[in-house]
Amino acid sequence: MEQYIQISKLNDFVFCPRSVYLHSIYENFNQKTYHRVSQTAGKIKHENIEQGKYSTAKRYMQGIPVYSDKYNLMGKIDIYDQKKKTLIERKNKVKKIYDGYRYQLYAQYFCLQEMDHQVKKIFIHSLSDNKRYPVKLPDKKETCEFENIVKKIKNFDILNYPIMKNNNKCANCIYKPLCH
Repeated sequence: MEQYIQISKLNDFVFCPRSVYLHSIYENFNQKTYHRVSQTAGKIKHENIEQGKYSTAKRYMQGIPVYSDKYNLMGKIDIYDQKKKTLIERKNKVKKIYDGYRYQLYAQYFCLQEMDHQVKKIFIHSLSDNKRYPVKLPDKKETCEFENIVKKIKNFDILNYPIMKNNNKCANCIYKPLCH
């Protein structure tokens, strides 16, 4: 049986494929050991979703587990508005809609679809400035790109992957001490 991929790993993989492997090294450590201030702040802001405290309205599904047998993905959604058929992924501070954000949202979208929940709109929500950014639903081209990322993760081999030389990404990577 093929192992499931955590939806959150899609964003990590797009940031840097090595980070998914390096994350597995840190998984058993206390997060205070390796999280940066921005990650800790994001985790704290995300607790309302984890505890189902975003809203008491029954129309909102919050922090529920989702899965896809088709893509072998599993994870949790932040918010699904059953009335508006809207999926919302919350991030601490959004400066730009990165591909990793989109693929993470697409994964949640495909999971919900497979679980018989209709999704008409998807958004990234920036908690720091309370801005919501629409993301178009994946078309055929974007679905193909998404499937290629999933395939790359499934076939990733750390021994055959060179160290990234992107100074901007590396400077902001919590795994830098293990990587270089």
